[in-house]
Amino acid sequence: MKYSEARQGRIFVIRLEDGDIVHESIEAFARDQSIQSAALIIIGGADKKSRLVVGPEDGRAEKIVPMTYMLANVHEVAGTGTIFPDEKGIPVLHMHMSCGRNNDTVTGCVRAGVKVWHVMEVILFELTGSRAKRSYDSATGFELLSP
Repeated sequence: MKYSEARQGRIFVIRLEDGDIVHESIEAFARDQSIQSAALIIIGGADKKSRLVVGPEDGRAEKIVPMTYMLANVHEVAGTGTIFPDEKGIPVLHMHMSCGRNNDTVTGCVRAGVKVWHVMEVILFELTGSRAKRSYDSATGFELLSP
């Protein structure tokens, strides 16, 4: 386990609107508000043809090959995530979202492109005093959190 300490800064209540792409909109907001680190919760609707990263093809393969899933219809969503800067200091969102419709649910990372259906509500809790960042890991190809 690795850890660092942070303090709570500002709290933002955000409404994403129809057609917004979740990760693009939240990262743009973070840049505009000079937010480097944050924790987030989100609820609302995801539009059809939204894409999620739903896991690697083989979890223990040497080369990690991501799988994506496209929503065939509108889904209700709930998710949580974090923002930390990459090695260039750019705030990057890492958010997982569960998307449900009727009796079916899929959970994954929003990085592939989740589009808002009418509205998503976000509560963003800014973290201050943190030196944590996302650093490229050549073994996995991920930008891993370095607290």
